[in-house]
Amino acid sequence: MRWDALFDDLAAQLAAARSQDRSVAVADLTRAEHATISLVERLRGAPGAVTLELRDGSTVTGALRDAADEWVLVGESRRQHLVPTGAISAVLGLGRHAEPARSARAARLGLGHALRALMRDRRPVQVRTPAGTFPGWVARVGKDHVDLEVSPGVAHGSRVVPWSAVLCVSDTETGHVPR
Repeated sequence: MRWDALFDDLAAQLAAARSQDRSVAVADLTRAEHATISLVERLRGAPGAVTLELRDGSTVTGALRDAADEWVLVGESRRQHLVPTGAISAVLGLGRHAEPARSARAARLGLGHALRALMRDRRPVQVRTPAGTFPGWVARVGKDHVDLEVSPGVAHGSRVVPWSAVLCVSDTETGHVPR
């Protein structure tokens, strides 16, 4: 009987050690998995509206409409905001889930692709930078900058904005800056 109790005790200790090892391994694998998830993937998995806090202290709130590695598109009632991921300081409203891009090609669409789409559609926009918010139309998109005209085809008064200064590009129906 004493031997049976001894062997039962040893078996219980071995089972407890295996369970503890398994728990440690699962925790390690979970941490490793989290280390591979990008902010954009977390944004894609957001359950509802998110608030993006931008580098200048302003915010953009709305539902995520689309996302690529370099930018996110947030919809707020009747307006949309294109936000470069580098302009985001913090995000409120994220859940614990992440969602990968629908395709590798979609994830690689750069900021230039999105700005060229705005140029093609000739929609009035406002471009927010640390120096202020400027209304106009996207006239040209360069490798690292965007030309903003005050009126379609009017070069006088146009502004060239480096992508590094762009905090947000918002569509607007009239081209004026809403206050």
